Amino acid sequence: MLRRATPDDLEAIMAIETTTFTTDAWSSNMMAEELNGPHGYYLVAETEAGGLDGYAGLLAPQGSGQADIQTIAVVETARRAGLGRTLMLALLDEARRRDAAEVFLEVRADNPGAQALYRELGFDEIAVRPNYYQPDGIDAVIMRLELLAAGDL
Repeated sequence: MLRRATPDDLEAIMAIETTTFTTDAWSSNMMAEELNGPHGYYLVAETEAGGLDGYAGLLAPQGSGQADIQTIAVVETARRAGLGRTLMLALLDEARRRDAAEVFLEVRADNPGAQALYRELGFDEIAVRPNYYQPDGIDAVIMRLELLAAGDL
C-alpha cells in the first residue's frame, strides 16, 4: 500500500537508503529535511506487516512548472515486481496535480534497469553530469519527461 511518508518513517527509509545506495546514501538529516520540506512529496510502500518495501520522493513547488524526482528505492526482495513503476506513476500524478509541465531526474549511468524503466515511462536523456555520484565517480544521466495535463491523457 502506498501512503504519504511521515517523519516517523525516517528510520525505515534510512535503512533502505543506506542498503540501496551504499556509497552515496543521503544523510539522515538530509532525508528528514526532504520529508518535512514544503515543496516535497514523499511516498512509502508499506507492507501488510507494517514495514517498508520502498520509498520515493518528488520536489515540485506548486506553480513552478517543473518537478524533480529526488529519489526512489525498493528493497531487493521487492524488486522486479512493478513497485518502482507504481511509485514513479504516483509521483508523476502528483507532479501533474502541482501543474508541472516537465519532470527531471538523475540516474546513475551504471543502472541500466532504472534507465529502462524511465524510458518506458517516456523520459528522454538530455545530458550527462560526469563523475556526479561520489565517491564512485559515476556519471549521472539527466532525463526529462514532458507531462501532459491530466485531461490530455
